[in-house]
Amino acid sequence: MLKKSYSKTKEKCRVTFKLPSEVNAEAAYLVGEFNEWNEISHPMKKLKDGGFSATLSLEAGQTYRFRYLLDEARWENDWAPDGYIPNEFGTDDSIVKI
Repeated sequence: MLKKSYSKTKEKCRVTFKLPSEVNAEAAYLVGEFNEWNEISHPMKKLKDGGFSATLSLEAGQTYRFRYLLDEARWENDWAPDGYIPNEFGTDDSIVKI
């Protein structure tokens, strides 16, 4: 799930990325074009209900591909992104439009 909050100038947007507890993971990382697909640079905070959350400030007017890396082994897409786009590995990436 994505939650967006634009700055007053509309140049930046704070995006909160959330995963529900149903992902059944001990750790989650937010990975995408905004961090050059670095698998460890954006760990997500584990919530009391077992879900995960991370918030980033992103440039407006852009579309970013992203995925979640769970337990350093399992890739998961967002369950309600702005869309999906095929990737070079034969699966899809989630996208967020800012």
